[in-house]
Amino acid sequence: MSNITSYTRHISLLFLCILLMALTVGCSEKKDTPSAPAATESQEPRSHTPQVLTPTATGEILYEASVVSIDASNSSEGYIILTYLGENEKVKFQITAPNEVTYTYLITKYSEPIVYPLTGESGTYLFSLLESVDAKKDLYAIAFSQEAEVTIRDEFLPYLTPNVYADFDASSASVSKGSELAKECYCDLDVIENVYYYVTQNIIYDVEKAQSVAYGYIPNPDETLNQGKGICFDYASLMTAMLRSQQIPTKLEVGYAGEVYHAWISCYVDEIGWVDNIIEFNGETWSLMDPTLAANNNSSAVQEYIGDGSKYVVKYTY
Repeated sequence: MSNITSYTRHISLLFLCILLMALTVGCSEKKDTPSAPAATESQEPRSHTPQVLTPTATGEILYEASVVSIDASNSSEGYIILTYLGENEKVKFQITAPNEVTYTYLITKYSEPIVYPLTGESGTYLFSLLESVDAKKDLYAIAFSQEAEVTIRDEFLPYLTPNVYADFDASSASVSKGSELAKECYCDLDVIENVYYYVTQNIIYDVEKAQSVAYGYIPNPDETLNQGKGICFDYASLMTAMLRSQQIPTKLEVGYAGEVYHAWISCYVDEIGWVDNIIEFNGETWSLMDPTLAANNNSSAVQEYIGDGSKYVVKYTY
């Protein structure tokens, strides 16, 4: 326990979130849930060909002002596309979902379309653009606001589509690596396991970067893969890109692990459903596992810290 305590204290002092929950499993039985089918000699491996959904702005439904354009033409697919057209030095975009959770994004690209997810299910969404009125005091004023009725046609689409925090396309290196890791896998559980172990064993936590990262930081999955290191969202974003491009619905979730801000992923498996905690399968039993902690501590210390998962509280889902 001392190893975990000192680690989390260290990153808290650096104002970091620890990162990432994932699940690791094999094509075997999950305790208290329906079992996934075991592979047989006659069974063919699942297809590892990437299937990347491409967000598009068709212009059929537009909410516009002089400083912003929001294309909601494909909101039923679980996303909108915003383009900021102004010149204010600090701009935020907020999405208030039907469940009254407000997601706040710092806009870092001007005059470029950015994809934002709609993960609050169907209902009334409120889109708000805020521009700075006093940068030193961090004060903002609403420059544009629009309500919209959204019906998500498929609950999994928001968790299969690229977005601002999991940005990838068919040519992305992360998609190619995901396909490579999925080769010869017989089921989604095999893919999740391969991706999990690849990321935790090949991406190191970048303490130097963590000390200088700015508010509003947006991860780049390919950059993380190429550099072999990253922080917070970098781990989660990379794994999300790999799994979504393999048609495995993946939630990138942010919340608290105890008192520490944290990000993790949950995955959907057809025979099991949403696996909402970090889970590792050791061949006989299921246990909770956090890949960021796993990369920096021994397994017994990690298990003691994570316990039954009650320390983890979801605040946002992307």
